[in-house]
Order: sequence, then C-alpha cells, then structure tokens
Amino acid sequence: MPQPTYNTIEELQQRKEHLLVDIRKDGSRIGELWDQLVSPKTSNSKGELVAHLISNSITAIDAFLLVKKLMKTYGHLFNRKNKK
Repeated sequence: MPQPTYNTIEELQQRKEHLLVDIRKDGSRIGELWDQLVSPKTSNSKGELVAHLISNSITAIDAFLLVKKLMKTYGHLFNRKNKK
C-alpha cells in the first residue's frame, strides 16, 4: 500500500485526528469485547447450571488427561522418569 503524501500541516493534523478517533473507537470496542469475555455468565435454570458444571468437569478431566499424556511422553524433558 503506497504511503499517502501530505502537502500541508493541516492535512497531516487532520490525518492525525482521524487516526486518534479510530484508535479510541477500536479501544472502546476492545474494552466491550473484553468485558463480554471475562464477565461471568448467569445461569437461568438448574438445568443450565448442571449442564455448565458437567461441561466444566469434562474440560477439567480432558485437560488433566492431556497433561498426563504429555508428561508421560515428554517427561524426560523435565527430568522425570518414565514408569515402565
């Protein structure tokens, strides 16, 4: 993409102001997305609560099994002996 050329200081200041507005808009959008990502989701019913607990439990078990498999395979990198 070719670099834009500015003939006057006013053009440069307008571009700077435009970029500042874009940066602020992007910053506020990033803030909104971050809040959506980290804010806890409320469960409306007991069924949703149970489904959420089961989902989190399955994720935790899956992570545990993955770490166990990785440690068994690559444990020698951490000076852990393989049990055979």
